[in-house]
Amino acid sequence: MRILITGISGFIGSHLAEYINSNLKQNELYGLIRPRSSLANLKKVSGQVRYYTADLMEFTSLLSPLDEIRPDLIFHLAGQGAPSFSWSLPAGIMEVNLVGTINLLEALRELRLNPRVIIAGAGEAYGLASADELPMKESSHFRPLNPFGVSKAAQDMLGFQYFKSYNLKIIRVRPFSTIGPRQPEYCFTSGLAKQIAEIEKKKKDPILYAGNLENKRDYTDVRDLVRALWQVAEKGEEGEAYNLGSGQAWFGNEILKILLGMTRAKIVIETEEKRLRPADPPILLADINRLVKLTGWKPQINLKQSLLDVLNYWREEI
Repeated sequence: MRILITGISGFIGSHLAEYINSNLKQNELYGLIRPRSSLANLKKVSGQVRYYTADLMEFTSLLSPLDEIRPDLIFHLAGQGAPSFSWSLPAGIMEVNLVGTINLLEALRELRLNPRVIIAGAGEAYGLASADELPMKESSHFRPLNPFGVSKAAQDMLGFQYFKSYNLKIIRVRPFSTIGPRQPEYCFTSGLAKQIAEIEKKKKDPILYAGNLENKRDYTDVRDLVRALWQVAEKGEEGEAYNLGSGQAWFGNEILKILLGMTRAKIVIETEEKRLRPADPPILLADINRLVKLTGWKPQINLKQSLLDVLNYWREEI
């Protein structure tokens, strides 16, 4: 089988490439990368992946790579994945996540290709939920509270529309909060871990800056998440959506407490205004019964191990 990963050089994409390369060697693996993208995250699969350069914002740049690869399966992971950035760049995030997906799907139509396509949305699309709507099911309403969530809700609905309108073999997945080694520092847990590592190495003053620590998020280790992605690709029903999460939510201050318990450094916690968002869902909690019933998947890496691995990653990087 010919497998294409868009966004292969990113956090989730690189881990998925490693998983496929280690466990499913009979497949041919291809990666779509933007011009001048760093391949630093892909050291473990060097030589095992064929890379093609294209820009999802430029429809014509997609045609030649897709026509040459002619994939059987596409994991569409490329896009802008930071709720925090979306407040300052709302138009940009909509363009990348929505128009980029349209260009990919239209390129497939132009070439008369119909591979199985896994479109990665996000739990942030659900946004605000009342107590009786928790945990969030795939049938829950979308009430996103940030531009990133809006873009992911639109991308999700776009996938459904192309499935119904053009019979494209699209499956939508909705990952909640993902953590693990190589996570960008602008993400909540990785940002805290990096600051702790910097303080340990005396690269910064012993002050850890945090935003809102009172919301709750459902965290899944990226190495567990990519297993779920593969199982959905194998067993998922076209046209359907699947939540990807752990089924358990943690307060931000609980995450911080666990991380602080992993260091001997004396650290002062301060709230930084710029890290606070205009609006934040109080809780994002996934109902994963559909995923578990379909695949039997369960998380294997507990939260404390994930956080330790993120912290150790930054200790090595700094």
